[in-house]
Amino acid sequence: MVVRVEFDYANARIKGMKSRLLTPPVFETLILKPDVESIIAELENTPYKEEIEKATVQFSGIKCIEVALRKDFTNAFRKILRFMEGDPAEKHIKILLSRWDIQNIKTILRGKNIHLTSAEIVECLVPAGQLDDTTLIELIKQPDVKAVIDLLATWGIEYAKPLTRNFKEYSEKRDLSVLEYAIDKFYFENALDKLSEKSYDDRILLDMITMEIDVTNIKNVLTMIRDRIDIEEAEIFLITGGQRLNIERLITMIRTGTLEGAIKFLDTTPYNFLSELPAHVFRTEKISVIEKELEKYLIKRGISRFLGDPLSIAVAVGYVWAKYNEITNIRIIARCKTADITEKEIREELIYV
Repeated sequence: MVVRVEFDYANARIKGMKSRLLTPPVFETLILKPDVESIIAELENTPYKEEIEKATVQFSGIKCIEVALRKDFTNAFRKILRFMEGDPAEKHIKILLSRWDIQNIKTILRGKNIHLTSAEIVECLVPAGQLDDTTLIELIKQPDVKAVIDLLATWGIEYAKPLTRNFKEYSEKRDLSVLEYAIDKFYFENALDKLSEKSYDDRILLDMITMEIDVTNIKNVLTMIRDRIDIEEAEIFLITGGQRLNIERLITMIRTGTLEGAIKFLDTTPYNFLSELPAHVFRTEKISVIEKELEKYLIKRGISRFLGDPLSIAVAVGYVWAKYNEITNIRIIARCKTADITEKEIREELIYV
């Protein structure tokens, strides 16, 4: 019971933060705005007011929105960490937020690998983990992939270990998937090891982590099919510990040789919604469309944790995913306004939960 009492304070605060999340009508108002500047003005009428006002001192347009969103996002999760500091729940929230550390490091490595500008990389970051905005900016300043990994190692950040171990293979093959797989595997194995106690809160996190392993494996399988990777090589890039998909089943999916064939093997799993995608997605091998649907699934499952035990880590899990979804939706609306996307198309891109 002690742990449940300790959650009481943190979850009361998090529920207060939840009440400040934007509602569908607010998103509808943003969609109807004619341009980015009017979106900025509207965000000043929301809980983003403070960060928008700070950002407008130095920036305008989409840059202003991106800076404000990143700062607000970082502040939200720093608050949650402070609420749970010293409590048993701190372990769980750090595991949860580490997901975004991994995502950000991979984003930076991808950017450096294809020589994107710093501005282009920054726009794709989600500073929700333990690597804050300042740390991420320093990593982006590095000239290449090796320098990013070296800086992580210099700082003693644990994610440098799998990247350093696999850098030689990456440099020989010039295949970034080698590093992406290595850091994903490291994250998932660490998370599963730390959640071995099987308490109620462990089970909540395990459900999300094992689901993410499934999703990561599905993405890898489809990419390997598209790129015609040999089955022997493909097996190396599969991660154990998934919720519904074991390695044998994943290999069988690869052996089909087509995206449509692989997706059919998901008909008896929670991922069977992928089979409802239009046929041209599989015919033209539009993996990005499939990945987007998988991401939506993760977001919805994460937010559904709000319905769990109110005196458990479930409230924090639900909030983290809801806040991530909110930031993602605002970004989509703002970016679409710079690309002359129709209101109908914008609504189709958003996730309302």
